Amino acid sequence: MKGRSAQKIKLASFDALMGIEGPEAGEAVTSVPIGILHAFKGHPFRVLDDGKMQETVESVKRYGVLVPGIVRPHPDGGYEVIAGHRRWRACELAGIGEMPVIIRELDDDEATVIMVDTNIQREDLLPSEKAKAYKMKYAAIKHQGKKSGRHTADEVGEAAGESGRTVQRYIRLAELEPGLLDHVDAGRIPMVVGELLSYLHGDEQAWVAGIIADSGSFPSKVQAEQLRALSETGELTASQVCMILAKKEKGKAGASIPIKKIRGYFPAGYTRDQMEEVIYRLLEGWKRDRGGAADEGDQL
Repeated sequence: MKGRSAQKIKLASFDALMGIEGPEAGEAVTSVPIGILHAFKGHPFRVLDDGKMQETVESVKRYGVLVPGIVRPHPDGGYEVIAGHRRWRACELAGIGEMPVIIRELDDDEATVIMVDTNIQREDLLPSEKAKAYKMKYAAIKHQGKKSGRHTADEVGEAAGESGRTVQRYIRLAELEPGLLDHVDAGRIPMVVGELLSYLHGDEQAWVAGIIADSGSFPSKVQAEQLRALSETGELTASQVCMILAKKEKGKAGASIPIKKIRGYFPAGYTRDQMEEVIYRLLEGWKRDRGGAADEGDQL
């Protein structure tokens, strides 16, 4: 009896730290075979076999799983893991066949909120993980339709101590195509630039990603603002994306052709921007014809 009371106190403390309601009356810890566990559908957080995982594996081997996972019955049998994916993986690597869990009857929205809140405070999260997690929790809270008197985004960020504005910025990142989101994760595209690019349509984002892949250069905040403005007016084209991203900031090396040398090749009245667009279209066609980007020594 004494051991059971101590166990309940420990679990309630854990849940309080994670921002989750404590165990309900009659709720118990049960050991289940890890082979009947299923990952949470759309789980946005990485489970890596890295140094931290190895530390968890050693801890599990020595002390067992100290904090039970939270699961719910799975429609195909077994249980879906709501909280405890890393502990589950550590059991696999440690050769332990069972894992202690708390079994709860949860609907999709309740399960999503718990899943996000039990992971969102980790320090090593990538922007993409936060983006997908916040988007999932935001949708769950909106679907629940609870009126707390607070903005939904503020409620979403509460568990991590982040403002509603920060949450909204992360949710915008979830609208980026995978290649661009990878660049945000790697720090090659700042979050503020990624947020601006997220407002581009899918094909427009693909144009940006393609030019980045070809040139190895990344858009600045000013360039991203220009792209978004043109997209919102429906004027953004692939050639304009190329033109904007090809422009060098002051102080950076670049190639330029004096306008008087090429003026005679264009109709009278053509503006500089119109001439540049034609040149980039011609260059894009030339690149396609030769099957890739120019190499040093190629002749136009």
